[in-house]
Amino acid sequence: MRPEPAPVVRFEAVGLDKAGAPVLEGIDWTVRAGERWVLVGPNGSGKTSTVMLAAAYDHPTRGVVRVLGHRLGRVDVRALRLRIGLVSASIGKLLRPGVSAADVVMTARFGALEPWWHQYGEDDRLRARKLLDDGGFGYLAERPFGVLSEGERQQVQLARALMNDPELVLLDEPAAGLDVGGRERLVRRLAQLADDPSTPPMVFVTHHVEEIPPGFTHALVLRAGRAVGQGPLPDTLTSATMSEAFGLALRVEEEGGRFTCRAT
Repeated sequence: MRPEPAPVVRFEAVGLDKAGAPVLEGIDWTVRAGERWVLVGPNGSGKTSTVMLAAAYDHPTRGVVRVLGHRLGRVDVRALRLRIGLVSASIGKLLRPGVSAADVVMTARFGALEPWWHQYGEDDRLRARKLLDDGGFGYLAERPFGVLSEGERQQVQLARALMNDPELVLLDEPAAGLDVGGRERLVRRLAQLADDPSTPPMVFVTHHVEEIPPGFTHALVLRAGRAVGQGPLPDTLTSATMSEAFGLALRVEEEGGRFTCRAT
């Protein structure tokens, strides 16, 4: 009998303090191969803090975080980050407006923000353009990143996150600020990725259940830095759990793989 593969992400009794105050406490969480997770909760619940630990951009104050088989604090995080695809507003703000969309994607090859400091081959350029094409945004390849709409920038960031054939993809509120069209195009692309067995495990952070793409399998629901529910998506994303997380009587409904949530 084959041993079970090691978890892709594992949190063991994790706590995190910022400015002397706890922002996460007692988080036990495991992401395994093939899973697609949603992190849901109100503002200040610890969603971004959780995903930044999983991205190896932070270290726990208490407990143990293991990512791709390595314990944070005992691994070169610079090398580890190259194995993780990350979409985050903090990275988007660092990208220079004049760099073309294709180059924004390509520079992920070395974890860079601009193309000037490394040597890239034709294979790198072709892969960057193919990733844009796969998402239906190949026409953006030569446009400067700074002139793109918010929805287009998120699609470029998603292609960038896939550039290195990552072993883990983390999406920190990629639909924030998008209009309905931009949101739905992003949801459609994420649903395609979720349905593809070659896609690595994904973690998607959101405030809004309406943004959850079909094909996502699990949910972790947070409130004030603690987990109030986690497990398979249909069993976890319930009216009771969401009401507890947001401190408001809410009704969650699902239709055709998409969710809605509103006050009762």
